[in-house]
Amino acid sequence: MARSMLLLACALVVLASSTFASAAVVEHSFQVKNLTIGRLCRQQTITAVNESLPGPTIRVQEGDTLIVHVSNESPYNVTIHWHGIFQIRSIWADGPNMITQCPIRPGNSYTYKFRIINQEGTLWWHAHISMLRATVHGAFIIRPKSGHKYPFPKPDKEVPIVLGEWWNDDIMDVANRGEITGVGPRISDAFTINGMPGDLYPCSENQTYKLKVEKGKTYLLRIINAALNNQLFFKIANHNFTVVAVDAGYTDPYVTDVVVIAPGQTTDVLLKADQPVGSYYMAARAYAAPPPTIVAFDNTTTRGIVVYDGASTANPIMPALPAYNDTPTAYTFYSNITGLSGGPQWVPCPRRVDERMFVTVGLGLEQCPANATCQGPFSQRLSASMNNHSFQAPTSLSILQAYFFNVGGVYEPNFPNQPPVEFDYTNTNVSNDMSLLFPPKTTSVKMLKFNSTVEMVLQNTALIAVESHPMHLHGYDFYVLAQGFGNYNASRDSKNFNLVNPQRRNTIAVPIGGWAVIRFRANNPGVWFMHCHFDVHLPWGLATTFIVENGPTPSTMLPPPPADLPRC
Repeated sequence: MARSMLLLACALVVLASSTFASAAVVEHSFQVKNLTIGRLCRQQTITAVNESLPGPTIRVQEGDTLIVHVSNESPYNVTIHWHGIFQIRSIWADGPNMITQCPIRPGNSYTYKFRIINQEGTLWWHAHISMLRATVHGAFIIRPKSGHKYPFPKPDKEVPIVLGEWWNDDIMDVANRGEITGVGPRISDAFTINGMPGDLYPCSENQTYKLKVEKGKTYLLRIINAALNNQLFFKIANHNFTVVAVDAGYTDPYVTDVVVIAPGQTTDVLLKADQPVGSYYMAARAYAAPPPTIVAFDNTTTRGIVVYDGASTANPIMPALPAYNDTPTAYTFYSNITGLSGGPQWVPCPRRVDERMFVTVGLGLEQCPANATCQGPFSQRLSASMNNHSFQAPTSLSILQAYFFNVGGVYEPNFPNQPPVEFDYTNTNVSNDMSLLFPPKTTSVKMLKFNSTVEMVLQNTALIAVESHPMHLHGYDFYVLAQGFGNYNASRDSKNFNLVNPQRRNTIAVPIGGWAVIRFRANNPGVWFMHCHFDVHLPWGLATTFIVENGPTPSTMLPPPPADLPRC
């Protein structure tokens, strides 16, 4: 008996040592500062991390602890959001400005520290204040623990592909001018692939991203849409992709010749170098709402070159990209992806629902201030809302601090489960209905019980314009049960729910003039932001906040704030 107990004790020690050894502490230092670089025939000053665009790629394994020391040497306030990370027991590191922290002011610093728990795949990090994420962003790659494999054939090489936007202007000046006019920032001057615009733009022939491949080998492309205001089509001439993950959630393999990706989303694809030795363009252009729309978009094309070993870069083959308004192609891609049921990190979709929400998302107007000239419809300012609540961030204290320390007057726990008025949401005849166009500004939040299951219908509206909205939820993945066009009809559309292998995402592109149904279990206590990932729509108010109450045990309760948390 004693010998058996000794053997058991030794086995437990070995197991614990193995688990500890497989987890590492990964440490980075981020210097946020201004940098002057040449793009599109001019020298432009940008704000960047460690003097690079995109910023440094973070590489960790599931279970690791990440420590990032951020020093703000720029002239602007900054925060960093780790997009898609659950932040279990580390919500103070989530990063949205005035939601979980006050900004890191110029000349100050803050250390983000958190564990990567139950996540594998491609995510990213970015600034979460004003338009700084245009140049303050980078890839965040989570590989399986040592000894664990991908649920697909091991690729020969992994390559981050970061799609972005470029302005020939100081990005904060762009934001400020948009605020003054009331119609938002002007459109970008270029799209980029890994920071490079490509040879269709002036003075950019030598600023074209090149991916070298060997015939017969397979490449895992980790595609990230870091653009501010555009969904994108992405293709490589004469090649197919096999989608194997979205938003760091494994999928059933899905073969396609085009990827559609909204701001904030990631898509992992396998690329087989199976074509004749040569050079092939990879290209990306916007997917946008068809006219009439109030928001213009960048209609240019960025491209890089896939170069086979032994080939030159002369005369690459160009892919035929979809038209900017090819909604059928976009919908086919978004709706055909399914989750890899039973795969690594898979958790079955909860069947019982505790909280049902029907949430309208769309544009509106705000009264033009006295003695100002506003350029929006009816000479007003553009606005946006969820359930007719136009979100306004607090200014004196973050919502998380107010909640944790029980400080009143910072937010109101009154975000509704339904819109105040039922109307024909996607009928363009209501676009200019003045009785619906002026949502009140409010810092309203939705309170959720710990471990409750929330089902939310996200319903686009036709107010002002018919658009798609990429909605991002912090702190959680959610299951996409169904999506479609027009007004959601529960009796009809709930019959098509996928409860077996729905895709899991942290950002959903709600179809143009349509709806999506998502579901998640509120088992991560804290203050979690939900907002449109079109940067232009966030300051207009297309956002809300969930407060998930503490659970019954210390491990399901909010931790205290770190000592160096920035002060407001």
